[in-house]
Amino acid sequence: MRVYADHGATTPVDPRVLAAMLPYFSEEFGNAGSVHAWGQRAREAVDAAREQVARAIGASPAEVVFTSGATESDNFAVVGAALANEDRGRHLVVSAVEHHAVLEPCRFLESRGFAITYVPVDTQGRVDPGRVRGALRADTVLISVMHANNEIGTIQPVAEIGRMARERDILMHSDAAQTAGLVPVDVGDLSVDLLSLSSHKRYGPKGVGALYVRTGARLSRVQHGGAHERNRRAGTENVAGIVGFGAALHLAHDLMAPEAARLRAWRDRLRAAIAEIPGAHLHGDPEDALPGTVSASFEGTDSESLLMALDFRGIAASSGSACTSGSLEPSHVLRAIGVPPDVARGTVRLSLGRGTTADEVEYLIGALAEVVEQLRH
Repeated sequence: MRVYADHGATTPVDPRVLAAMLPYFSEEFGNAGSVHAWGQRAREAVDAAREQVARAIGASPAEVVFTSGATESDNFAVVGAALANEDRGRHLVVSAVEHHAVLEPCRFLESRGFAITYVPVDTQGRVDPGRVRGALRADTVLISVMHANNEIGTIQPVAEIGRMARERDILMHSDAAQTAGLVPVDVGDLSVDLLSLSSHKRYGPKGVGALYVRTGARLSRVQHGGAHERNRRAGTENVAGIVGFGAALHLAHDLMAPEAARLRAWRDRLRAAIAEIPGAHLHGDPEDALPGTVSASFEGTDSESLLMALDFRGIAASSGSACTSGSLEPSHVLRAIGVPPDVARGTVRLSLGRGTTADEVEYLIGALAEVVEQLRH
C-alpha cells in the first residue's frame, strides 16, 4: 500500500481545479495586462478568481493581492509593513515558532537596524496574548503570529491578539497557509490587517498565493516593476495559477466541514495509537489544532532513519517543515516548546488529506509501530 501522509508539505492538484486551469495554458493564453480581447478575457478570469479568494476569507476583492506563494506574501507583509511605517517606529513582535518565511525577513530587518521581539510559546506551542501585550512598545509597528503552526498544528489565538493590535493601532499579520480552506478563516473575525495564503497547501497549483491587505493598511511594495495588482506587486499575472488558486479555495470552502470532521477523527485515532508506543512523545495541542496533522517523537530513533524506513514501506512523511527537510538539527519549533534534543532528533510529522482513507490510516499506524521497534533494535 502507498500512503501519502505529507499534505502539510504540499497537496495534489484536485482534478476539478486542473479542469478550471487547463484553458488558460493554451486557447485563453492572453496577458491580463493587455487591452485587446485576449487580454481582457484573461483579466476577467483573474478578477473572478480574486472574488473567489476574497469570499473564502471574508474580504473584498480589492484587498486581495496575488503573489507567487505564501513565502512572498510573508516577506511582503513583514518587510512592506516595516518600511511603510518607519516614521512611526522600527519595532516588530513575532512568535518564536513562525515559519522561516517570517523569521528570515525579520532577521533581514534586524540587519538594517530594526528591533524584533520574539515571543516564546508554551509546551503546546501556543502564544500567550498577555506575553504579546507585554512585548509591545511605543514604536511597535507590526505583530506577526501564524494562524496554525505548520509543524505541530497548534492553532494560535490570533483573534485576541488582533483585537489587541487594533486597539493600539498596530498592524497585525498572520500566516494562514495551513488553515485557509481547512478551518474557518475570516479576516474580520481574526482582526488582521494582513493575511498570507497559499494555493498548493489546499489542492491548488504551486507558485501562486495571495496577501490580504486591509483597506487603509500602510504597506510598501517590495517587488518593483510594472503597475500590476493595483500597483502593489509588479509582474505579469500567472493567470492559469490564479484561476487554479481561486477554484481550489472555492472548492475547499464548500468541502470544509465534512473534510475537517473526517481528518479530525483520523488525527485522533493516530494520536491515540502513537500514545501506546513506548517512548513516544506527541506534540502540539491535542484538540485545538489542524484537523489532519500529528507531530510525534520516538526515543531511540532519528528522523532520517524513520522517514527512510517509512518510505520503504510506501509511506510519505516528513520531519517537520518541508522548507527545512535537509537539516538534521531539531527544528526551532521543537526547541521552542522545550523538547529535549535527544528526543527531538526522532520526530516525524504525519499530515493527512482529502484522499486519505481509513485503511491507509490503519496501515500507517501498523507500519509506524513496526519501524520504531525495528530501529530501536
